[in-house]
Amino acid sequence: MDRIEEIEAAIDGLSPEDYRRIVEWFRMREQKRGDDQLDADSSSGKLDFLFDEAESESAKGVLRELPQDASDLSNQGRG
Repeated sequence: MDRIEEIEAAIDGLSPEDYRRIVEWFRMREQKRGDDQLDADSSSGKLDFLFDEAESESAKGVLRELPQDASDLSNQGRG
């Protein structure tokens, strides 16, 4: 049995509470990795094209205002 199979077997043997904790740990870990990557891409200039595009769209007057209640955005795209 290789290392991944051992980890999978260990996860399969977790109690529901421990399984929930490990899932939450993975979610937080992946969120941090994504945040770190976004920061690195932003710092390196890889995302500058987004700012350029936003400025161009703003100059054309085609941007919409962000809703006052930002929580409106948190549920969009979720079913």
